[in-house]
Amino acid sequence: MRAWSGVGAAYAASYADLCAGTGDAIIRALGPARSRPLLDVGSGTGALGALLADAGWTVTGCEPEQTMREVSALQHPELDVRDGALPSLPFPDASFDAVTANFVINHVPDPRASASEMARVAKADATLVATIWTVSPSWFWAAVCERAGLTPRPGQRLPADKDFERSATGFGRMLSEGGWHAVEVSEITWAWHAPVAALWASAEGGVASAGAFYLALGAGDRELFRQAFDAYCEENAEDGAVILEHTAAVAVGRAR
Repeated sequence: MRAWSGVGAAYAASYADLCAGTGDAIIRALGPARSRPLLDVGSGTGALGALLADAGWTVTGCEPEQTMREVSALQHPELDVRDGALPSLPFPDASFDAVTANFVINHVPDPRASASEMARVAKADATLVATIWTVSPSWFWAAVCERAGLTPRPGQRLPADKDFERSATGFGRMLSEGGWHAVEVSEITWAWHAPVAALWASAEGGVASAGAFYLALGAGDRELFRQAFDAYCEENAEDGAVILEHTAAVAVGRAR
């Protein structure tokens, strides 16, 4: 999770919009809200929490990164957001009628323990929903690096006993091993019309692995990276945006 330290404003200006693309699928998976209590784990800048509140849920967010919470407080002051992170949440057993984690499980140090913790804070037969990328934004930055003649650092993998296959099938199997019941996983694909300025804000602001890679470069390599980025976007942008296709796995299960 260190890759997200201090990036709240840059994330809000860039990938927050992309990650909100699963919102409708999550709302459908949750079913009727009826003002019931819901916990959004890894709530980030509050975009999903706001959608869930608009759908009728009484939302509590939980987010470990202070700059994310600060942006959430500014953009969505109606949300109650607490400091906390998987796999140890600051809530009693059986506190919520639903628990969500949007693009969070793929970043935690122990995915199965995190799945179990989501189930712990959920009431009996509560709905659990989590998402991961199966085709992530990393392909765009790999293309930029290739054009720049730069070699991205390999992503840090979890130890073999903690990791899981980053596919719909592997995701569902891991959640079942973590204690979820009746797990069903579907995939959704959509195109993000990513403003060029937003993409660059994510790199310059150090968001995720691509941003961390850019900030770690020396001045000369940063210039090569920027030139490659500009050239790629000039060739592929339409009306100031690059159309990027992504795929997410959406898992739905029960706490008990």
